Amino acid sequence: MAEDEQKQDETPQEEVVEETVEETPEAEAPAEEAAPESEPDPEDELPWKEKRRLERSRKPHEVKPQQTAEERKAARLAKRKRRGAERRKERAGAKKKKTAGTGTPVAEKDANAAKVRQGIVVSDKGQKTITVRIDTARRHPTYEKVVRRSRTLHAHDERNEAGEGDTVRVVETRPMSKTKRWRLVEILEKAK
Repeated sequence: MAEDEQKQDETPQEEVVEETVEETPEAEAPAEEAAPESEPDPEDELPWKEKRRLERSRKPHEVKPQQTAEERKAARLAKRKRRGAERRKERAGAKKKKTAGTGTPVAEKDANAAKVRQGIVVSDKGQKTITVRIDTARRHPTYEKVVRRSRTLHAHDERNEAGEGDTVRVVETRPMSKTKRWRLVEILEKAK
């Protein structure tokens, strides 16, 4: 009798196993179809800082050997130097990637090159002296509104050839009087 019970017990178990094996391929087929249609990971849409924070929080904590204060300080300085070098490398690469032709071209810098400015003559009443207004327009760094400013400077005009309203180019020079530190180079456009 005990043998009959064992045979009966073995038979249903085998059937159960067979049934399970038969059901498994059917269950896997819909899962395979669903895999390509899976939704994008919500972590992909997170900002880079949040992604980094999550990655760090998931890393297991590694136990480091005991260090003295000097050793910790030296390790920290080495790490900062390494990261600084990486940042400099990235910034240099980004600088190279910037496309040419955007914005105002950078003037070629010479070690002792004199400054050159272009402006409009607002007064020519002085003897061999003109007053030039230089207008500048810059975008405000925070508010991004165009801010227009002007400043006046006195320039030396040896032959008194520039008149009021002329557009002129002046260059920086040695002090010629209390307020004159510029010299007329050329008249670009005469007033009408």
